[in-house]
Amino acid sequence: MAFNPLSPNSWLSALGAFGVFLVLFAETGLLVGFFLPGDSLLFTAGLLCTTNPSQSIHLNLAGVLPAAAAGALLGAQCGYWLGRRGGRSLLERSDNKHLKRGMDRAEEILGKYGHAKAIVLARFIPVVRTVLNPMAGMLEVPGRTFLLWQAVGGLVWSLGVTLAGYALGSRIPSIDKYLLPIIAGIVVISLIPLALELRRAHRSAT
Repeated sequence: MAFNPLSPNSWLSALGAFGVFLVLFAETGLLVGFFLPGDSLLFTAGLLCTTNPSQSIHLNLAGVLPAAAAGALLGAQCGYWLGRRGGRSLLERSDNKHLKRGMDRAEEILGKYGHAKAIVLARFIPVVRTVLNPMAGMLEVPGRTFLLWQAVGGLVWSLGVTLAGYALGSRIPSIDKYLLPIIAGIVVISLIPLALELRRAHRSAT
């Protein structure tokens, strides 16, 4: 089967735990990674840590958790650094409407909640978590403040979602039999926050 960058299965079957690191780093550190399946990938990775080792995709939780944490934390720092270097032009250079909406939402969250809460909250909102890191650098959020709160948010998000998948897989006997429908459900659920954000942006524009 051809590799599908939108599919958690493709990343995990091809690269395993390293795929988790790459996706999270790109999604949180590089603007081009806004479309990648961060939430669903984490949950699926946790789920696949409970499958039978004889299955085609089986991961080790001891490898997935460090990969998830490293990708989330290093990616955010990379995004912050790019924002400090490139400023607003880095974001405005893109013609992608989803990124522009994410930028507007990130600015709103920063203004409403302040640096600490906004940096943590953004981790749980697709696209916004891609845009907020460079925006924090662009707005010259103090480096120590950003590092502290992006670490808190990054660890809660990356480890929490992965362990949630692991917990579900551990409680369902023979999870292998239900893997495909469960993963499909995860993908749908992970798109809900993005759909709500797009709906909210549409209402604001009308």
